[in-house]
Amino acid sequence: MQDQLKDAHLRDIVSALNEILVGKQDVIELALCCLLAKGHLLIEDVPGVGKTTLAHALARVLGLEYQRVQFTSDMLPADILGVSIYDREDGSFHFHKGPVFTQLLLADEINRATPKTQSALLEAMEERQVTADGATYALPAPFFVVATQNPQHQIGTYPLPESQLDRFLMRITIGYPDAASERRLLLEDDRQTRLERLQPLADGADLAAWQARVEQVYCSPALIDYVQDLLDYSRRSGNWHLGLSPRAGLGLLRAARAWALLHDRNEVIPEHVQAVLSAVAGHRLGDHRDGDPAQGLLEAVPIP
Repeated sequence: MQDQLKDAHLRDIVSALNEILVGKQDVIELALCCLLAKGHLLIEDVPGVGKTTLAHALARVLGLEYQRVQFTSDMLPADILGVSIYDREDGSFHFHKGPVFTQLLLADEINRATPKTQSALLEAMEERQVTADGATYALPAPFFVVATQNPQHQIGTYPLPESQLDRFLMRITIGYPDAASERRLLLEDDRQTRLERLQPLADGADLAAWQARVEQVYCSPALIDYVQDLLDYSRRSGNWHLGLSPRAGLGLLRAARAWALLHDRNEVIPEHVQAVLSAVAGHRLGDHRDGDPAQGLLEAVPIP
């Protein structure tokens, strides 16, 4: 009975998010799936389609502490991580924590900052800690980075380094709404008004419990074979500049487990892997402006 209540709770969260980002249930499920899999999320799209709104809505509905940082070309790493300030009274430096010390950090327009500033997040995203002046500071648990970026062809953007891209479990796009959803947006309250009315439906303990259940979702040997076949083909086919790394394979399995849990399944099937593959693998395989780079991988590798 408790599991049924928890599953219903997850569906309630999806429904609440659907009221904010109208007509984008697939995007919402991928974003929630990413957090259930303990991953960081990159949202890439043109301005005005709801990237920041989605990040803010995730934080509110999951009851997470939230900080938003607007990335700019003149931003320094200390603006994110924090800075040591000299105290004249005791003659020593004291570290003042930056906005990264939160549960969900929205790195808004991350590709408007220089690569040096972007790389300041690498340790935080990988090890959930920050090192400054030889001292290490643990970040809150849970800790997520939800970053937004504008398309790279827009003026004033810097490409994310491959090492930075690889820290994001998923990259998703939102896209323009369909006609019915857009009409609803035009006729009803704006997103900000609905967002302010959004109430938390969970907290950190709920999220930790769901994440623990994700790890318990079963993957059969045949399913592991399928994932290995996908990884192997991406490396040996020569169709992509870089094949999928072991980190990508582990992330793909975690995301597939989270997708299964979100859809009331206790075992991963190939369709779950296929549902998350583009979001997990697309930014690792190459530029998606000419189409989904993961689609060719799906078509080339048969299901066992």
